Amino acid sequence: MKIAFASDNGSVAGHFGHCPEFTIFDVEEKRIKERKVIPNPGHQPGFLPRFLGDLGVNHIIAGGMGPAAVNLFKERDIEVTIGVQGRVDDVIEMFLRDGGLKSGPSMCSHGTEGHSCGGH
Repeated sequence: MKIAFASDNGSVAGHFGHCPEFTIFDVEEKRIKERKVIPNPGHQPGFLPRFLGDLGVNHIIAGGMGPAAVNLFKERDIEVTIGVQGRVDDVIEMFLRDGGLKSGPSMCSHGTEGHSCGGH
């Protein structure tokens, strides 16, 4: 399993598409085999689901993401968990210990006038 976190300086980023980086974990049998941080290559509609999918990611975790991006990930059979907060290292440990995370409400409000966050 390859899990990508939208991250910002070691914490889960609230805005998926505009996060500065992705922290990617290769996980095997509930153990972290590899951890790497890659810069966000830039936000363009539809690009990040393709980019992360091509890296082999099959689960994305973020604070917030728009419904269009969630659907693009699902079309690629990539699971999405949003509404997550905290330090990436703490969240990945909880994910592995508990066998997953429950999605909560997106931490960004899409459709609110004058506000948008990444992942559209």
